[in-house]
Amino acid sequence: MVQTDLSELERNLCYQFKNTDLLGESLRHSSFANEQSDPNLVDNERLEFLGDAVLNLVVGHILMRHFPEFKEGDLSRMRANLVNETQLASIARKIDIGPHIQLGKGEIQTNGKEKNSILANTFEAIIAAVYLDGGFEAAFNIVLEHFSVLLDAITMPDADHDYKSRLQEFVQTTQKIMPLYTIVHESGPDHEKTFWVQLKVGKLQTEGVGKSKKMAEQDAARKGLKILKADS
Repeated sequence: MVQTDLSELERNLCYQFKNTDLLGESLRHSSFANEQSDPNLVDNERLEFLGDAVLNLVVGHILMRHFPEFKEGDLSRMRANLVNETQLASIARKIDIGPHIQLGKGEIQTNGKEKNSILANTFEAIIAAVYLDGGFEAAFNIVLEHFSVLLDAITMPDADHDYKSRLQEFVQTTQKIMPLYTIVHESGPDHEKTFWVQLKVGKLQTEGVGKSKKMAEQDAARKGLKILKADS
């Protein structure tokens, strides 16, 4: 069996494998392996199983850090919206995984390289391959890289959680002053920064923490709004 050049896929993935056999295995669909004469040839189903677990762990970790005020049910729903077949297949298409998947003749005839299920499962297998090749940090960085647009979309607070706007309306009505937000500290590497923001509104001071400046401001506003409403 001829090993194809996977360097383009590695560039799209933003990860270079030390052991390219792992990447090759992650791209090997069971329909292909079943048609080969080599009984030792392994398909990607075990990697898919592991990749599903790694992906859920990493996305869960990111959501926990980004949304410290959300309960388990909210976090579970958010993760389910991120880690589903449609979303994973969409990411797989952006990375251009399809042309590299090894399929059996039947799946090729039915355009298997465009099927959401096959694309999503293969992406999960690739995540597992990255995890086995480079460890948790490598897998974490890959997920963060390719889920960044989706994560940015859900980190914008909805009307119910836009504490900054609610706080501003409250203090303008009661005290005729504007809240002041100041970054007082930040730490961590660029891909995993944490920000501390101080809120001052009249004599009240609170401090918020978040994985972005906006999230830290929202956290500080949430705490301030809670105190102001309790005192009113």
